[in-house]
Order: sequence, then C-alpha cells, then structure tokens
Amino acid sequence: MFRPEPAAGRVYAARRIVRSTDVLPTGRLRLDALARYLQLAAEDDLADSGLTEPVIWLVRRCELRVRSLPSMGDRLTIATFCSGVGPRWAERTTTLSGAGGAPFVQANAVWAAVGRADGRPVPLSPEFCRVYGESAGGHVVSARLGHPRPGTARSGGNGHAPATAAGAADLRRRDWPLRAADFDAAGHVNNAVHWAAVEDELAAAGDWVPSLAEIEYHRAILPGCTPELVTDRRAGETLLWLQAAGRVLASARLAR
Repeated sequence: MFRPEPAAGRVYAARRIVRSTDVLPTGRLRLDALARYLQLAAEDDLADSGLTEPVIWLVRRCELRVRSLPSMGDRLTIATFCSGVGPRWAERTTTLSGAGGAPFVQANAVWAAVGRADGRPVPLSPEFCRVYGESAGGHVVSARLGHPRPGTARSGGNGHAPATAAGAADLRRRDWPLRAADFDAAGHVNNAVHWAAVEDELAAAGDWVPSLAEIEYHRAILPGCTPELVTDRRAGETLLWLQAAGRVLASARLAR
C-alpha cells in the first residue's frame, strides 16, 4: 500500500519526462535512473526550502514499492516529503505518478545527516525540524539495517545465522568494476550506481520487474575499491551484495 501525502506540512513536487538515456532497450525506466530522479527531487526540495546548513545527506537505505515502471516519453509528477525523523537521520517518501495522477512507484528512503567538514553524524537541527517536522507528524524511524549476510541460512536469517554448505554453494560471484563516472561530489560511489547492479541481475534472470526492491548502504565505496557482486536467487526473491575484502558494502533484496 502506498503512503498518502500528509494532511499538513511541506510537500515538494516536480515534473520530469522519461528520456531515452534513462531507459532499457525495451523502453522501461531503469532503476538506476529512477534513483537519480529521487536524488534530484531531494536536492531540489532542499534548495527550494531555503534551508542552508553545513550538512551532507547520505542515503542509508531505500525501499521501492513498484506497481509498474514508467516508459520512455512518459510525463511524471514526482512528489516528495519528509515522512519520519530520528536523532541524526530523516525519512523521505517520494511518489512517481503518471498522467491523471496514477502512481507508478513509491520510495521510502532513510537519509543520514553528516557534517560537511568532518563527515561525522550530526543531530537534526531546530531549523530542519521547523521546515520538515510538520509533514513527519511525529513519526520516528530507525536507521537500522536488516538484510542477511552472504551465505546465511537460506530460510531467511537475521544477518547472524551460520552459513550452510548449500547456501554458500548456490551463491554466484563476479567482479563489479567501477568507473570514474561512478563517483560523485562526496568522493564515493553515488547511491544510484548500486541500482545498476540490480538491473544487471534483473537482465540476467529474464528482465523481470520486482514489486518490492530494497537497497541498504553499509559502507561508502571509495576510489581504489574492487567490489564483488554476490547473488543468491531464492524462491520468490533475489538477494544481492556488493562486497570487498570480505566486508559488505551494500545489499539488495528483490521480491516478486
């Protein structure tokens, strides 16, 4: 079920046309392009609000609920609002709708606030709460991550279950080379790039479209890193991990 817009508080809306550079050969909007739409809407909302703080917002996790994905030429309305807060993070809900207001996708993303000078987490400011607090409506969200780790019990572990021989054997592994264009102004791989790894898996598995897609960002991917993409295809869902030197950098869960 999609979350409705708040009865009161700030909601920012923008319009966009799905261009040829954002789609697959079939014409379907790619998930990495969709993630850029979400990021641009968030940045434009902050700029439009007049809020100026020495803060960088880094996405911690993002969940997409998909009814269908737009196609090339579709005219979209992208509406976004703050839907929850925590001590040092906030949740943003963004809905992509087509002609007549029919929604395609809704994203719920938790963004952590870090200081621009030192990169350390910082509390939400009174000014942020003044601008965005009303739409959040007192809803408190967690920044905790919950995906299992590679090789955990195939019945769906809590991230700490021991690996099973069958589960480890079923994992598919390959290198995931990075490009100079994958790094953004923060000096690490942009969050939209992780969704390109998801698109690779969807193409390899028959180009299916998940009804639910989640990415959790564990660690920044920095220059010099050589990630490995690990895939675990299960009944009704697929799990993905980007990892390096045995450390999980990001994880994804795709459900049919």
